[in-house]
Amino acid sequence: MATEIEAYYDDGSGTYLLSFDEDFLDATLTKSGGKVESWLGETYRIHRSCGHPLVVGLDVEWRPAAPVPGPVAVLQLCVDRRCLVFQILHADYVPDALSRFLADPRFTFVGVGVRDDAARLRVGYGLEVPRAVDLRALAADTLGRPDLRRAGLRALVREVMGVQMDKPHHVRVSAWDKRNLSEDQFKYACTRRVRVPGRSAGGSTPATATAHDDVVSFVVGWTGLLTFCHI
Repeated sequence: MATEIEAYYDDGSGTYLLSFDEDFLDATLTKSGGKVESWLGETYRIHRSCGHPLVVGLDVEWRPAAPVPGPVAVLQLCVDRRCLVFQILHADYVPDALSRFLADPRFTFVGVGVRDDAARLRVGYGLEVPRAVDLRALAADTLGRPDLRRAGLRALVREVMGVQMDKPHHVRVSAWDKRNLSEDQFKYACTRRVRVPGRSAGGSTPATATAHDDVVSFVVGWTGLLTFCHI
């Protein structure tokens, strides 16, 4: 299964609606520390009554084609149907609220190579991400597939979910450090999102959920496909 995505400009505030396959994602693109604070505040508000640790998809982008890789240029965070694309390299300031969010012991940040991403954030910005879970190890252990420990994101999503992700090479190695991202870069940063059978929009888990379902929820959490309010 593959998905096609289109971005629609919302109201001039930097929030976009990305729609695909009868689903949607609200994505905020910003260089403003104040907008990051607002996004994080709304995230806390929405999930305050969850009662479970929160799973957050995390990814970073930088300019890999440069002779020496530069600092993190873009930080992506995805929670449920909300995604933040923060151009941290060009930010007016990096809010303390972001540091507290990333270090919150109630939250787990998931991704492919997420510990390397966390190290880049620590070196470049002094941001700590102590609860980072690499989805490759989780999928390998849960499914009994040691080969998945070496998988890339595209292969991992294909093997676990049966979803074909489109990750154009020219976008992946593009100039992520430029001040104004292209539409293709913005879509790439938000990646793909689908609905997982057996899961409700609010993130509840059916009694018949299996280990495979748990892996799916984690994989989806990173890619911005669907992040659930439990771990």
